[in-house]
Amino acid sequence: MTPNQPWKVLLTARASFDAGTKAHELFRAAGCSVTVSDPFGPLDVPALTKALRGYDAVLASSDAYNASFFASPDIADLKIVSRWGVGLDCVDLAAATQAGVVICNTPGLLDEAVADYAWALLFAVARRVDAGQDLLRSGEWSVAWGHDVHGKTLGIIGCGRIGKAMARRAVGFGMRVLGHDPHVATTGSEGIEFVELDRLLAESDFVSLHSALTPDNRGLVGAAQLARMKPTSYLINTARGALIDEGALIAALHRGRIAGAALDAFAAEPLPVDSPLRHCPRLLITPHQAFNSVETGEKVSLMAAEAIVSCLSGQRPKQVANPDVLASPTLRAPIR
Repeated sequence: MTPNQPWKVLLTARASFDAGTKAHELFRAAGCSVTVSDPFGPLDVPALTKALRGYDAVLASSDAYNASFFASPDIADLKIVSRWGVGLDCVDLAAATQAGVVICNTPGLLDEAVADYAWALLFAVARRVDAGQDLLRSGEWSVAWGHDVHGKTLGIIGCGRIGKAMARRAVGFGMRVLGHDPHVATTGSEGIEFVELDRLLAESDFVSLHSALTPDNRGLVGAAQLARMKPTSYLINTARGALIDEGALIAALHRGRIAGAALDAFAAEPLPVDSPLRHCPRLLITPHQAFNSVETGEKVSLMAAEAIVSCLSGQRPKQVANPDVLASPTLRAPIR
């Protein structure tokens, strides 16, 4: 790189703009030319391909990094996709490796912030905090009756880092914790009692989703699963929207099949203006902001930026999601 040829970096992740002061300082110090996407992501393939023409790197939202994107000659200069966050369900890792593009993410930094937020949603929906505010804002003086949290049973679907962080918090409220995760060892996991999914649904007062999205668990919670839950139970999702059959959830809430739900993730994001979820009873919704704490945002933005600067300067980034690319003859980055 010379002063006349700066590395070109595109930011599609809004969070890296809103809470990325140190990341921007790092880019400036490294001599990068940074452009902020307008609009922010997630971008579809045509918009993403057009936006990244001539760019070396992207600090990425959950844009559509699929096989057709990586096959496009328009992104021939792209060397690294650094995801703001953990999820890689939007990235075709095999296609990226074949194209010689390094993929990085930021595992471990979002765990506590997301667990905090999941608990905030759990408390808010159980004690109907939003309903109480709505009553006051409408000029009424009344109360919204909810359910206790202490001493109840929490069911955690997906018992990785965030799921275990949820379990640690449950101890302080004297809760029994059930867990379901076929990919996690069933011993020594924060006091979680691992059970089959049907039992977890039937016995839990609160069911919180923390699974990564895979082809096998898309629509994991549908009509049959909702029917197994208690009528006094609540569903919380801060993971991926597609884990839930949203139509089935809407029907269950309208019928009073469960007491309520709180969602921070949706199958289609941004949530369409005409989505029936916006007007569904017994439902608390927020715009995928579980990770949006200032402190965590700064850390994640910096880690994602460090991966880009390391990669473009010839060093191996700390968190490479497709390590095989580093030995590939198609590798575009100057890592040798």
